Amino acid sequence: MGAGTIILFVILAVLAVIILIAWQKPNSFRIERKDVIAAPMDLVFAQINDLVVWQAWSPWAKKDPNARTTFSAVTAGRGASFRWEGNREVGTGSMTIIEETPASRVVFRLDFEKPFKATNTAEFTLRPTSTGTEVVWAMFGPQPLPARVMCLFMNMDAMVGKDFEAGLASLKAICEKQSG
Repeated sequence: MGAGTIILFVILAVLAVIILIAWQKPNSFRIERKDVIAAPMDLVFAQINDLVVWQAWSPWAKKDPNARTTFSAVTAGRGASFRWEGNREVGTGSMTIIEETPASRVVFRLDFEKPFKATNTAEFTLRPTSTGTEVVWAMFGPQPLPARVMCLFMNMDAMVGKDFEAGLASLKAICEKQSG
């Protein structure tokens, strides 16, 4: 057996181990962050449920202020949607509100096109607290094998979670300023 054959077998063995490890990972994911905002639930809900207003606190709008966004005729509530085309960091895709429960929950369908194709669900759940409104921002969806392989080398929870934390901090600042 030559050196080239041995190297090929080693590479194939490493790839097989990577695929085997990835295969054992969960086939779905959930990323979640939360914060308490010192503002009434209806004020916080209005910021989340209106996609035009959303741009003021979105972490991705800040990552690419030159991204092209197109809004549907309806910009708030169920059926509202917008499409974005941005730099490599924010990619291309669309977001549609698919469900809302006034002042307590908004659910979105996220369709990513670039840098990779994926369809996920995101939701905001609001709960009253003694000091204001607890906001839980979550994203979840299927995690096919290629995504599981990618997650062996990248911490998606940390990457997306960091954006959620930045967005919640901006949302908090805006809502608390409006609440007075």
